[in-house]
Amino acid sequence: MKRAYNFNAGPAALPEWVLQEAKEHWLNFNDTGMSLMELSHRSKDYEAVHNEAKELLTSLLSIPDNYDILFLQGGASLQFTMVPMNLLPKNKTAYYALTGVWSEKAIKEAAKLGNTVISVSSKENNYTYIPNPEQIELPKDAAYLHITSNNTIYGTQWSNYPTNLSVPLIADMSSDILSTPIDVSQFGIIYAGAQKNLGPSGVTVVIIRKDLIKEDNTLPTMLSYHTHAKNNSLFNTPPTLGIYLLSLVLKWVKQQGGIEGIANINKEKAQQLYNVMDQSNGFYRGHAEEKSRSKMNVTFTLPSEKLTKAFLQEAKEVGFVGLNGHRSVGGCRASIYNAVPLEHVVELAKFMKDFQNNHL
Repeated sequence: MKRAYNFNAGPAALPEWVLQEAKEHWLNFNDTGMSLMELSHRSKDYEAVHNEAKELLTSLLSIPDNYDILFLQGGASLQFTMVPMNLLPKNKTAYYALTGVWSEKAIKEAAKLGNTVISVSSKENNYTYIPNPEQIELPKDAAYLHITSNNTIYGTQWSNYPTNLSVPLIADMSSDILSTPIDVSQFGIIYAGAQKNLGPSGVTVVIIRKDLIKEDNTLPTMLSYHTHAKNNSLFNTPPTLGIYLLSLVLKWVKQQGGIEGIANINKEKAQQLYNVMDQSNGFYRGHAEEKSRSKMNVTFTLPSEKLTKAFLQEAKEVGFVGLNGHRSVGGCRASIYNAVPLEHVVELAKFMKDFQNNHL
């Protein structure tokens, strides 16, 4: 079977090695005579998978000892609520950097629970750029600063993060975690839905500094970070299959030379597409300003709606999947997450050149 050229924004491509490895053990995991999905989450066989996933993530991201890793459910969308529920007291204000739809959704949920303020925003320019982190100033009433590290819809990405903050920096890294090296110690919380770079949908990874985990009996049990940290993310039945596949993805990342190796490939993939755009004399116009371009989601438009439809139709006919842009910006979008092979991106770049030459 020929694998599709999968450029979906999420759920997204998984490494073929991961799928093959899971298939190999699908009916009989670790000689248990059962699928991983059938194992008790209290069993030693599953517990080993669970803990190995945490160990691999700790190693790959060089997570310091004063952080905990939680495997939760509800996607990043539930974290829009859990973050303020756990970190926003009544006498403080949560500050949010608006860089796209997902940061808008995050502040909307936080505003239901406490005081919120927009710290910086690029909304006035339809989110074509990332604000300068050095311009962010937080007053004494700040509880935390929340950012969205990569904006899938608009194709923008933070290249540098705010530093020297007096409050925790909270980052939704759903669409670029594990794509490039980061200093985890800069952040109070990093959270990410798994379905772009970490694994299948259904698992949410939360990396949280331990001093931010506080017992609060007024919180609903399942919405308290303390509940999950105290129970090694096993307070209730976790998404066991998703965590197993996440552990396989982490092993695959290690095989690629770790995050440094992955980052080099991601840089080459992004350059392939941006070079075509920059050399197209305006035929392909990027939504994001050059300094804010994402290495995960390449967004662009063509000279007319007619050409856009023709581009998407012809791309589909030759095996490209998921190139439609989001309805809020239109045009096209190529999501080139970690698992998208460089060879597939090279093929897309060639297709883009050929399409332009055939429609001049």
